[in-house]
Amino acid sequence: MAITAAQVKELREMTGIGMMECKKALTESNGDLEKAVEELRKKGLAKAAKKADRETFEGGIKIVTEGGNAYIISVACETDFLANTDNFKAMLEKVAEFLKENGADSKEAAQEFINKEYALEMGENLQIKDYTIVTGGTAASYVHSNGKLAALVVAKEAGFDEEKLKQVAMHVTAANPEYLSPADISEEIVEKEKAIQLEMMKNDPKMAQKPEQVLVNIIEGKMGKFKSEISLLEQAFVISPDQKVKDFIGADSIQSFNRFAI
Repeated sequence: MAITAAQVKELREMTGIGMMECKKALTESNGDLEKAVEELRKKGLAKAAKKADRETFEGGIKIVTEGGNAYIISVACETDFLANTDNFKAMLEKVAEFLKENGADSKEAAQEFINKEYALEMGENLQIKDYTIVTGGTAASYVHSNGKLAALVVAKEAGFDEEKLKQVAMHVTAANPEYLSPADISEEIVEKEKAIQLEMMKNDPKMAQKPEQVLVNIIEGKMGKFKSEISLLEQAFVISPDQKVKDFIGADSIQSFNRFAI
């Protein structure tokens, strides 16, 4: 009996199981929906799927770097207890390997792999959050000790000092910059900040009596500091606050950075 896409969709909605496993169960049950659910329950998959509506606030991040390539995955779970187990950390390793072998378009297949191989054993809702590949000259990462906060920094050149990049990645986790440099900040963002600052001053009794043009001039003077505070290269380096990040790593060395959090 030919299994239709509509049947697979219906079974998936009932159980929360991936398409491949649903199609296999329907094939084995000759298209009988109830029997297919029984088959999934026998395998422990449907039982795990019932947990799919539980909220996931914990989890872990894994970043694997190889030269200029970085493979980033994060999986959310329900409890901090599970996230700190060796089994959960081993699962992160396997999912990172899955990403390397199958590419960034394989997220759905990776989720099905987790559902099949780990969901029942771990007894919690496990959901992939980040699943991406970043390429550049040299990539280095830092994952915080709690496993729930991480950063990746990619240099333009191959063979760049990975230890320096790792220290900047550590800075990114702590300082949470939004942009690489002030040049990357759009005028729209700047104008929005100006409007916010103007309203704040108008609501400040000490500033409210000043002419609006005076307030505007004050705000214009603050925009340089505003841009610096949210730009990685202009921020004070957390490891050595007397110097800016650009002075430590080089003003034109970084291609990109990313910050990840559970």
